[in-house]
Amino acid sequence: MMLMVCAHATPRAFSFALDSIAAMGKFPAFCIKTYRWGDQFFNGYDTLYVKGSGHKFNVKVLTNTWVDYYNFDLQDNMSMRLQSDPSTTVGVRLTYLAVSVGYDKNLNKFFGSDAGAKRQFTFGFNCSLFACNMHWSKNEVGTRINKFGQPGHTFNPRIDFTDGVTEEHGINFYYFFNHKKYSQAAAFSFSRIQTRSQGSFFAGLSYSWQRFDFNFGNLPHFILDHFPDSWTDYKYSATSRNYAFKLGYGYNWVFHRRWLLAVSESPTIGLRHGYINSDERRNTFALSNQFKLSLIWNKAEWFAGLIGEINTNIIVDKDNTFSTNIGYISATVGYRFDIW
Repeated sequence: MMLMVCAHATPRAFSFALDSIAAMGKFPAFCIKTYRWGDQFFNGYDTLYVKGSGHKFNVKVLTNTWVDYYNFDLQDNMSMRLQSDPSTTVGVRLTYLAVSVGYDKNLNKFFGSDAGAKRQFTFGFNCSLFACNMHWSKNEVGTRINKFGQPGHTFNPRIDFTDGVTEEHGINFYYFFNHKKYSQAAAFSFSRIQTRSQGSFFAGLSYSWQRFDFNFGNLPHFILDHFPDSWTDYKYSATSRNYAFKLGYGYNWVFHRRWLLAVSESPTIGLRHGYINSDERRNTFALSNQFKLSLIWNKAEWFAGLIGEINTNIIVDKDNTFSTNIGYISATVGYRFDIW
């Protein structure tokens, strides 16, 4: 008699769950163990103050508007301020964990503006221990002189000015001292939820490259007569690399279980190495500041927020001071979900 025995195998469905991946073998188990250690080390918040969103995916719709301001403090206590037209984009983002893809449409072209001449790019990474962000912006669309004169005696000439180009790119890296209880990601990127009010000092390094070129030769003489003699042919030009130390403080105020009001202030000071209205390279102080404010709402899977930001840079020369302010405001509505 022949006895036949058949082994019946139970099929196992593939799963993205971490325990299921770890059960596949020694190497997958090692990878999952390393991932969990890294997640705890870099994102190990005190859960009484900060919690995760509870979902790996989110999709959001957002609008972003930004404006450039340039101010010259000249001789004889005169000042001149230029302002660009607002640039507005609307976009959509799909995010999985720390990876995000999306598309933005510049709305200015629908209102007759030169949308292609004003551009910006930003990228940021944030965990509980530290944050890193990169930025690039360029404006050659032109501005308008909307203030000129001495303090208390200024007027609004509203002169269109199109002969100028400004460009900047840079990177910031900084560490949060109270990283267990304070989350900048909860305040400005929707990836965490702050459940109790808390603040933190932070410090780090900043690098940026800047270029400013203005040709004021076509302006009226009542303005040109107040320009410094060093501005050859009534031109202002500055190009520099800036190496700075960043120090700041952020505070998240949870004034309702679904609402968060957050503020962050971070000045930087360091070395500016480059050219200011001459062919001679020299070193001066690099001074800048970043101010951020946000209002965030969370309810189950839904979230929304308003975020404002002002970036300021100051260039001091022997006969004038030049400051730039770039203001941003964005509005976001999004939904969190999981596929697996």
